[in-house]
Amino acid sequence: MIESNSQIVSTISYNRVERIMGWYDQKTQRTVHSIHLYADTISTANNTFKLEHVHDMSYKPFSSGAGFFYLHTTQGVFTYEVETDPTNFIRTYKNLR
Repeated sequence: MIESNSQIVSTISYNRVERIMGWYDQKTQRTVHSIHLYADTISTANNTFKLEHVHDMSYKPFSSGAGFFYLHTTQGVFTYEVETDPTNFIRTYKNLR
């Protein structure tokens, strides 16, 4: 078996928002996670994708400075809320392809 390259090439942070319903109230919990780009895969808190299964990446900024980072894969489009512009991450991915 060939061992994959485990060196992180680039990383971006994203926010995960979870709504927790109580009997009388609703709470919102925000947690911060990372998307790691390796030479052969992309890894998030819940998923890992081989680069050959990633079609594209895009970014839609908001006026507040945050935005949505879209990861287009063979399994569908995954959306992540990011606080910083992921242009360098996307550029690094495109250089690897």
